[in-house]
Amino acid sequence: MRFPPLDRQFLIDRLQPPSGPVRTVLDTDTYNEVDDQFAVVYALLSPERVRVEALHAAPFHNSRSTGPGDGMEKSFEEIHRLLERLPAVGPAKKESVKRGSTQWLPSEGVPVESEATADLIERALASSPNDPLYVVAIGAITNVASALLLEPEIRRRIVLVWLGGHALHWPDTREFNLRQDPAASKVVLDCGVPLVLFPCMGVVSHLHTTKPEMAEHVQGKGAIGDYLFQTYSDYHTDHFAYSKQIWDLAPMGWLVNPEWAQMDVVSAPRLTDSVSWAFDESRHPISCARHVDRDGIFRDLFLKLDKAASPH
Repeated sequence: MRFPPLDRQFLIDRLQPPSGPVRTVLDTDTYNEVDDQFAVVYALLSPERVRVEALHAAPFHNSRSTGPGDGMEKSFEEIHRLLERLPAVGPAKKESVKRGSTQWLPSEGVPVESEATADLIERALASSPNDPLYVVAIGAITNVASALLLEPEIRRRIVLVWLGGHALHWPDTREFNLRQDPAASKVVLDCGVPLVLFPCMGVVSHLHTTKPEMAEHVQGKGAIGDYLFQTYSDYHTDHFAYSKQIWDLAPMGWLVNPEWAQMDVVSAPRLTDSVSWAFDESRHPISCARHVDRDGIFRDLFLKLDKAASPH
C-alpha cells in the first residue's frame, strides 16, 4: 500500500519533544522478558507527564510462548497482574486493556484486525490534530501497523514512539521487536507516520541494572516492587557479575523528561530483506535516539516506586 506523503514541516514539528503531559497508548509484549513490566509500571507512576489511556497486548514468539497468539495472550494476562499490584491506579485501567493481534502481518498491505487495533483507531480519530495521541510501542509493531493500514488518516493524529531495530550504524538490525514482523516494521518505516525511534544495540543497550540494585531500590516497595524484583531475579539463574538491560524504559524516560535522550532528525531508513538498514536522504524525516541517560531514568523510576509504596 502506498501512503500519500505528509508535509515535511508538519512531521518536523510533530517530532519535537512534547512540552506537557501527553495522552498515551502503550502497546506492549509484556510477558516477553522483564523490561516491559518496568516500563508499564513507570508509565502508570508518571501521570504528571504520561496519561495512559489504554494498554494493548502485543504478540511475541520466543521460548516464553508457543507462537505470536500465545505470546499476546500471556502479555494480556501479565498486564492485569501488574494492575492488580498497583491499587492506586490499576483498577481504573483494567477496562482499557485490549487484546492485540494473534498473528504477524501476512504481507505489507494486509492488516490483522484486533481489539487493540480498533481501539487505537478510535482513540486516534477522536484526537485533535493539535493534541496528538502518543503511541508508545515496546514490542513487535503488528498492532500499530495494522491500524495504519486500516485507517491511514491516523498518521495525522498520532506520534509513534517505538523501541525497535538497532543503531543506524549497526551492521544489522535483527533486533527482536523489529525482526519478528518485518512486514509490519516496513509499514511503519515507510508510511510517513511521525516516528520517534529508540534503537536497541548501540543506543538503549546500556540501560543495565543488577540484582543488588534491584534489591536496594525495588524489592520491598509494595506489592509491585516485590513483583518486579522477583520477575527480574527469576529471569536469570546466575547473578554473579551479571546485569540486565531494561530496554523498554527508554521511550518512557524520553516522555517523562526529554533531556534524558539525545535525538537526531534523520531520513527514515529502509528495512532491507536481509534485515539491515539502507539509507536514502530523500525519505521523510524521523527522530532517532543516539543516547539515553541511564542514571536519570533509573533514579526517577526508583523514586516513584518508593513514593508509591510510602504511606500517605
